Amino acid sequence: MSFWSGKRIAVTGGAGFLGSFVVEELRRTGCSDIFVPRSRDYDLVDNDAVKRFYRDVRPEIVIHLAAKVGGIGANRENPAKFFYHNLMMGTQLMEQGRLFGIEKFVAVGTVCSYPKFTPVPFREEDLWNGYPEETNAPYGLAKKMLLVQSQAYREQYGFNGIFLMPVNLYGPRDNFDLESSHVIPALIRKCIEAKAGPQPGPEPVLTCWGDGTPTREFLYVEDCADAIVLAAERYNQPDPVNLGTGVEITVKELAHLIAELTGFRGEISWDKTKPNGQPRRCLDTRRAHEFFGFRAKTDFREGLRTTIEWYRRNRQAF
Repeated sequence: MSFWSGKRIAVTGGAGFLGSFVVEELRRTGCSDIFVPRSRDYDLVDNDAVKRFYRDVRPEIVIHLAAKVGGIGANRENPAKFFYHNLMMGTQLMEQGRLFGIEKFVAVGTVCSYPKFTPVPFREEDLWNGYPEETNAPYGLAKKMLLVQSQAYREQYGFNGIFLMPVNLYGPRDNFDLESSHVIPALIRKCIEAKAGPQPGPEPVLTCWGDGTPTREFLYVEDCADAIVLAAERYNQPDPVNLGTGVEITVKELAHLIAELTGFRGEISWDKTKPNGQPRRCLDTRRAHEFFGFRAKTDFREGLRTTIEWYRRNRQAF
């Protein structure tokens, strides 16, 4: 409570999926002065808008969550946009934050920054041992530059920037738009829509990308918000930190689990002409526990049930 009391916190992306939970967690910890910049007021890709943001808001701590994100399809269609927007937002926010004299900058990166063939579990020390998986490399590299910038700024200016790398997130309020969503919300929506279809007879075939063999690790969004707030309070080191559960599941197992939890009983097929993405993803999460006491709490099946029920209640919005 004493750390957050009276501090002015800015959360970029604070109205989004992860950001809305971070704002709620900050409030629970006793922070009452939180500002969430909206894109209609501050285009964070534009340096003049970033300068105006700092002049208007005068934050002491910036938690940078704003990002241009999407699943494999969105990354393939928008590599230049994903690179430029993510790079410019983060770089300019950190530079102007340094010039403004903020107390701390929390940069939230991505598991997509890791090399394509990183040994499992991914250790933070392996981050530079290869090129990221091609379909999301522009996004992953743009985010990884915030680690380079924060370390360089710490060395030259004494600037307190930290860099966190969450694994794939899921939970209520996620993006369920099939054009840009990640795998869990896409599968949930497809299963529920197939069950709700008007035609009698057997449920339609659910077609998934790839062959189902890649593995993924998933972190419930509320757990990730808890980790980010803990790190903002307690972590002040230059090294990057993984945020995850340390548990992996194949995409094929995930599809069958979501089918079970949604009650979908149709056939699941695999379109092998579509990319698999990174072969495996599973993090070594020891550093987060050692340095700021974070361990994920949410059981995966229970987190999926909560997410599915949220979507059922809100599906008309999509």
